Amino acid sequence: MENRITKEEYFAFAKESKERRVAWFREARFGMFIHYGLFSSHGMGEWAQVWEDIKISDYEKLASAFCPKEGCADEWCRLAKEAGAKYAVLTTRHHEGFSLWDSKVNPFNSVNYGPHRDIVREFVDACRKYGLKIGLYSSLMDWRHPDAWKCMTDEGARERFTAYVEALNVELLSNYGKIDILWYDMPWPRMSSKNWDSVNRNYRLRQLQPDILINNRSRMAEDFFTPEDAINAEDGADWEACMTFNGISWGYVDEEQITPYSYSANQIVKMIRKCTGAGGNLLLNIGPKADGSVPAEAIEPLKRVGAWLAENGEAAYGLKKRVGGYCGGNNVTECTAGTDDKTVYAWNYIWPKTGELVFGGYRNAPKRITLLSTGEEIAFRHEGHRLIMTGLAERSPDRHMGIAVLKMEFDEPVSYKYGSYYPQVSEGEDFSEGLGN
Repeated sequence: MENRITKEEYFAFAKESKERRVAWFREARFGMFIHYGLFSSHGMGEWAQVWEDIKISDYEKLASAFCPKEGCADEWCRLAKEAGAKYAVLTTRHHEGFSLWDSKVNPFNSVNYGPHRDIVREFVDACRKYGLKIGLYSSLMDWRHPDAWKCMTDEGARERFTAYVEALNVELLSNYGKIDILWYDMPWPRMSSKNWDSVNRNYRLRQLQPDILINNRSRMAEDFFTPEDAINAEDGADWEACMTFNGISWGYVDEEQITPYSYSANQIVKMIRKCTGAGGNLLLNIGPKADGSVPAEAIEPLKRVGAWLAENGEAAYGLKKRVGGYCGGNNVTECTAGTDDKTVYAWNYIWPKTGELVFGGYRNAPKRITLLSTGEEIAFRHEGHRLIMTGLAERSPDRHMGIAVLKMEFDEPVSYKYGSYYPQVSEGEDFSEGLGN
């Protein structure tokens, strides 16, 4: 195949534009993942074909009955917008091998079967309607393709299958205008970038979409890392924690039975804080039902998150200093911080009934503390290393879920006596000084 490049040349090529391409991603902090496909009709999760050992011929019958309702993609993207997400990623073809677009490479698709519609087109249009950046998920594994498993030992099969995968992605990146993310998944059974020819495929795909971000799942450390169902920061790298909504399944399962396992709005906000406070993003998944509608268990929590972010988003979105979490202060407040070291956003989860909120460990005092959602100034005094906020209401001032954010602004970079955020402790320093005072 023409247009080949060495790995060293490729990484030099990608690095040249990295800072420009990734800028929006670092500001976004929150996106919506959408797992949708034939597995949604089966209703037992996206891996049911394998775990239940369903024959391909039997599984194919789902394609004829596959019937996403008109406007389902609009429903997904409208909810993402209402939730405060800045981008969305759709499973255009999961491991089952069914393409949700008008593919000329893969006849097993949503235009030839089921709805006879291009669902990817509907999704892309809806993203643009609601101002969301566009991510297209593309599985490298395929349970249906005859060469998918042969390529473990058959070089001819490997060449045919990698060419097939590239042709699918060429369609996705050529037919829908500007795409912001190519989200690879499952590089099985060939577990190296060399066997997948990832260097050359990604090089050619980047020429189709010069601004695109590519994740690390083609067995290369590309633009960002993707820890799954766990929020694990990648030091010195861009990353995105992809999380299921219920901790059990990415694809749809019965909403009444799954609801007790689903995240609350409060838990989602805490995940956003943990991600943005460590320099990463949260990509939170929903698994639409067979007809494409959003399961009820996701709607109310996501709308509450969006209402909260509309008032407190300054603490979540944008470039932040990577911090450890607690504000050097107390056990019920975590923080994010501005990159200038002069702004700290304290996310309070348990509001004191005493009228006072105390943070310990601050060597210097802020010039101002305000309630982020309203701008209301909070009275405080600085004693030793203690910030004592006074005259507080008996109940949390946050009307959405009781997570109030206090914005602390400093004239000089904030300095802590102790604590997990930005510790500045000199060797031999006496930790007892200031404790309890």
